[in-house]
Amino acid sequence: MSRTTVEHAEGAGRDPLPGEGGDPAALVTAEEAVVGYARPVLGPLSFRVRPGDVVGVWGPNGAGKSTLLKAIAGEARVHRGRLEVAPGLRLAYQAQRPARLEEMPVKGRELLAVMQAGDRPPPARLRPWLGQRLDRLSGGQLQLLTIWACLASGAGLVLLDEPSNNLDPEGIDLLAELLTARAAGEAVLVVSHEAPFLERVATRRLEVGG
Repeated sequence: MSRTTVEHAEGAGRDPLPGEGGDPAALVTAEEAVVGYARPVLGPLSFRVRPGDVVGVWGPNGAGKSTLLKAIAGEARVHRGRLEVAPGLRLAYQAQRPARLEEMPVKGRELLAVMQAGDRPPPARLRPWLGQRLDRLSGGQLQLLTIWACLASGAGLVLLDEPSNNLDPEGIDLLAELLTARAAGEAVLVVSHEAPFLERVATRRLEVGG
C-alpha cells in the first residue's frame, strides 16, 4: 500500500480532516477557500500543511493547481473563505520554468549563494554543476539546481509547480532524491498532474478539480 494518503479537498461541507480545527502547528490553513484572480478559479478547499509534510497537489490540467500555489504566495486572490499562512513563515517558490536569460554569466554556486542556500552541501549529483555558468546548463539541470536552491534556502515551506516537467527518468530520480534530502521539518507543496510521481514523493495528496 502506498504511504501517500489522499484528501479530496474540493467541495464544501466535508468532515474535518484528522488534526484539523485550530491546529497551532499548521503552516498553511485553508477553510472553504475559493481562490482565483479577477474571478474565482478553484475551490472551496479545506486543508492544512504542517511541518515535514510533502503535500502533492494533483488534478487535471487547468484545474487551478498553480493558482493555489500563487494564492499561498500572495500572488492570487482569495475570494471567499480563509487561506492563512503562519506569521513569519519564509516561503520559497519555484515556477514551472525557472527564469533563463540568453546570457547568464552566473555560476551555479553563485545562484545558491543568492538564494541563501550555500551553507548546505548539495547532493553529489548536483556538485559538478556548481562551477558552470547557468546559461551553459541544460534546461533540466537548471531546473534541478533551482529546486535545490529553494529546498536549501532555509524556507519553512517550499512551493514547487510541476517540478517533474521536462525531466527524463534520471532527472526525476534526482528530483526525488532532492525532496528526500530536504531539511527536517521543512514542508513542501508540489503540484503535478503525474499521479505516479506524487505517489513516490508525497506523504499526502490533495486532489483538486476532480
